[in-house]
Amino acid sequence: MSKEPNRRRTTAALTAAVAVAGAAVLAGAPAAQAAVVDIDYACETKIGPKGAVSPVDIKAVKNGSAYTITMSFEKGVSDSPVELPKGVMTPRADLVLGGDDSGTVKVKGTPNTAAIPPDTPIKIGTLTGTYTPKKNGKVTFTAGTLTVHALGMDAAVCTTKNNPAPSLELEVTGLSGGSDTPPPADEGDEEDTGAELPKTGPLDSAVALGTLGGTVLLTGAAGVLWLTRRTAR
Repeated sequence: MSKEPNRRRTTAALTAAVAVAGAAVLAGAPAAQAAVVDIDYACETKIGPKGAVSPVDIKAVKNGSAYTITMSFEKGVSDSPVELPKGVMTPRADLVLGGDDSGTVKVKGTPNTAAIPPDTPIKIGTLTGTYTPKKNGKVTFTAGTLTVHALGMDAAVCTTKNNPAPSLELEVTGLSGGSDTPPPADEGDEEDTGAELPKTGPLDSAVALGTLGGTVLLTGAAGVLWLTRRTAR
């Protein structure tokens, strides 16, 4: 009796098992959670108190042993009674850390690229900073104090008044020495520690983990091919 049907059944069973393993990897892998949060700012300005609500988005991108953090505003949070010429306004902000870390991360924007008309909400744009984790774990980032520096002075200092929820929860993994040991000093082009790339949304997670799932499937296919050839002998 031919052994061909048995080989086909074995190949099909192994292929199905590998596909299930790949799906399990996708389902069980951790992902960073990001959300656009409405921040209610109370601003002290040179012309009196101001207030505004702006949706804020915070994201992280792995950069060596650190993360580049960006904070984006969808709306302006204050205005000026006079026109602000090009290049005279620079925003900065503090992000409050929580979870398995504490303290703040400072982010800063670039000077305004165009004049801002009077009595017009000041567009903050995107602020950028660097976060260097000290240990593995989950770290949250929450919008803190925002300062608008214009015309050579801090023209507006805005604090949050609605106890906002974190805009980003980042899972830090792969640091040497486990959860309580700080990462080694960066010495240039050193070997990658194997830290997982941050994922700031479900789409990023699917792309990164889809690549891993593809590797698992290719490995399984190689095993099936080896088994088939061995049986044929």
